[in-house]
Amino acid sequence: MPQHDGALQEDSSCPDTCLLCPPVLSPLSQPLLTHFPGKKMAYQKVNADQRAPGHSQFLDNDDLQATALDLEWDMEKELEEPGFDQFQLDSAENQNLGHSETADLNLDSIQPAISPKGRFQRLQEESDYITHYARPAPKSNRCNFCYLSKILCTATILFIFGIVIGYYAHKNCPSDATSSGTVYLRLYQDILTTIQAEDIKKSFRNFIQLYKSEDDMEISKQIKTHWTSLGLEDIQFVNYSVLLDLPGPSPSTVTLNSSGQCFYPNGQPCSERARKDTSQDVLYSYAAYSAKGTLKAEVIDVSYGTADDLKRIKKMKNITNQIALLKLGKLPLLYKLSLLEKAGFGGVLLYIDPCDLPKTANPSHDAFMVSLNPGGDPSTPGYPSADGSFRQSRSNLTSLLVQPISASLVAKLISSVKARTKNDVCSPLELPNNEIRIVSMQVQTVTEYKTVTNVVGYVRGLASPDRYIIVGSQHHTAYSYNGQEWASSTAIITAFIRALMLKVKKGWRPDRTIVFCSWGGTAFGNIGSYEWGEDFKKVLQKNVVAYISLHSPIRGNSSLHPVASPSLQQLVEEKNNFNCTRRAQCPDTNVSSVQIQGDADYFINHLGVPIVQFAYEDIKALEAPSFLSEALFPRHATKIEEMDPFFKLHETITKLSGEVILQIANEPVLPYNALDIALEVQNSLKGDQPNTPQLLALASRLRERAELFRSDEMRPANDPKERAPVRVRMLNDILQDMEKSFLVPQVPPGFYRNILYHLDEKTSQFSILVEAWEHCKPLASNETLEEALSEVLNSINSAQVYFKAGLDVFESVLVGKN
Repeated sequence: MPQHDGALQEDSSCPDTCLLCPPVLSPLSQPLLTHFPGKKMAYQKVNADQRAPGHSQFLDNDDLQATALDLEWDMEKELEEPGFDQFQLDSAENQNLGHSETADLNLDSIQPAISPKGRFQRLQEESDYITHYARPAPKSNRCNFCYLSKILCTATILFIFGIVIGYYAHKNCPSDATSSGTVYLRLYQDILTTIQAEDIKKSFRNFIQLYKSEDDMEISKQIKTHWTSLGLEDIQFVNYSVLLDLPGPSPSTVTLNSSGQCFYPNGQPCSERARKDTSQDVLYSYAAYSAKGTLKAEVIDVSYGTADDLKRIKKMKNITNQIALLKLGKLPLLYKLSLLEKAGFGGVLLYIDPCDLPKTANPSHDAFMVSLNPGGDPSTPGYPSADGSFRQSRSNLTSLLVQPISASLVAKLISSVKARTKNDVCSPLELPNNEIRIVSMQVQTVTEYKTVTNVVGYVRGLASPDRYIIVGSQHHTAYSYNGQEWASSTAIITAFIRALMLKVKKGWRPDRTIVFCSWGGTAFGNIGSYEWGEDFKKVLQKNVVAYISLHSPIRGNSSLHPVASPSLQQLVEEKNNFNCTRRAQCPDTNVSSVQIQGDADYFINHLGVPIVQFAYEDIKALEAPSFLSEALFPRHATKIEEMDPFFKLHETITKLSGEVILQIANEPVLPYNALDIALEVQNSLKGDQPNTPQLLALASRLRERAELFRSDEMRPANDPKERAPVRVRMLNDILQDMEKSFLVPQVPPGFYRNILYHLDEKTSQFSILVEAWEHCKPLASNETLEEALSEVLNSINSAQVYFKAGLDVFESVLVGKN
């Protein structure tokens, strides 16, 4: 029969018994339920109108029925004799039917067990058990040896005939002995084994040659051409005219008032020669969408800029219109800038303390870029940048003058001459409170409308083409900083496309559509992905199943750092453990749901789509304060190849991400875990923050509903014999929308609207509750905390109502069928 690669299909031409594939037995051999040794358990359909043991389609004529009746009466006396309490057919074990498999048949007992929905009878095998068929008490002493011989011959012939038919039916029809999971796993491995590190390395180096182009469209065209050559379908350019904040003709500067010395952001003295020697990197050391201008004021060290830091500083100094010396990390940059702006600061000098970075890193003279854009085109907030759209005048997104500077420049500002490392203990940079530093900072940027291009290609699904798995990478935007880690992202997505299309060309297709996206404008605030998401929001809200992020996959080389939505954590853990068995080094990894950088932002916070991201990090970087990755350093190709010289890390990321993509795209039931969401909610309510009894009660109720949903709907649907297409579609619709209940309308700047994600791995509580609790500490009123508690309560209540509604729908459908 025709087979669909990667998935078992039932042939409609097969009879019912063929679909379930037990051996077809003759009526006289029905009590002797035979199985094939070493095979998995099979299922036998239970019919309400089962015939009597002596009746069959093979015995419909009167003579055979009469003969069978005489045999039953004649055998009763023999069954009554001592030592013949059971009718045994041991000789059947030794019958050779002329086939290697049937020569080893054993007659083991098979006991019925009712499945969860009661529609099938599981045939469970027990070892060392002789099949028997107990006859009722005799009613007559008549015995006819001639009839007995005749019927025994008939029984033997029909028994052999039934075994032969059953064997060939078992051979030609899909068998439960070969589970769908095994077939899927074999399919995935066939695709993934074609992914090779050397191919990724070649693609990486080819893409690196493109970054020199000053035209964003040129890079996009090269990516499209490459994807087209691999066979990807319906590749499109999606362009948006957006407002970008670009470096000015000359770098920003910081001048010391005491000495009059002028410095560029990287700490080099201001001069034409120094600017040329540092290439264009110094130009791209800026904060996109900062206020522009010049500010002369006192520098006040605010450390990490937390609420406690500001409370301490306010008691000592007048901070109005002063310049804050701010460390990056611990909290989202946008949140900390909002606190500084509200406190009255006029400017910010932003830096990374070397003590927060791994010892192998030496960023003392490295300048960096940050974006103050929360996402999308600033001139069209909340709606796409389509032709004719109203454009708001928003050249800057804050009133603060913000300038990133290097650690070496900070050391010069604070006149630090003492050794910062003593006995392997790093001393953080700090400006003494009793010392006054007056500086003049000048911020020069230019806002212009530019075209940002996304490259989007499709592999159409076969069974559910209207359900999308989106795979996102980024490509270099000609107007952004000179970093090249985008080439790793683009090379990885291209490697998976190549492997996938080799299988598609042979006739296979996934059940769901896979959409490959290369985003533009990521460095300026994920502009390309936001605009595309806003453009197709109505379609994406209904149809997107998952988002797989390939943003900045190689940030280090010592530890794999997977991030996943709560509903997908179990799947990611399974894939990581499975791949660990095939790698020499596989340190323990913790799958978490934390805020991440990159284009997954829109799908998490506006669509409530489950996401997965694999990336390699340095272990020390994972121990450092969170949100340091908001800084964009000009990482060059040589640095990436130093971290992964043989591109084995690239290969691992490709295969891990690819296996997750394939499983989500091809499994009949989405591999999501509803109970893990409920457990994540309960864990997020632990800690010192105040929790109302209503919150804890709702969380408990959510867990009960999730457990009931899993036992009543998930388990039956995962059984191929209980898998009704309509119910599976309804179930998948519920699974893909589970996280939407946890999107809250208002959060502090830089915080995720999806409250299932934590600020970092060190914080397990709901982020908005943590922030509200810190905010209300210095205040007499706890209104902010009450609002946050209300947001969390409404989200949990919405989720448990959602599960209840899903259960009610399934129950009503079942009742309607009955």
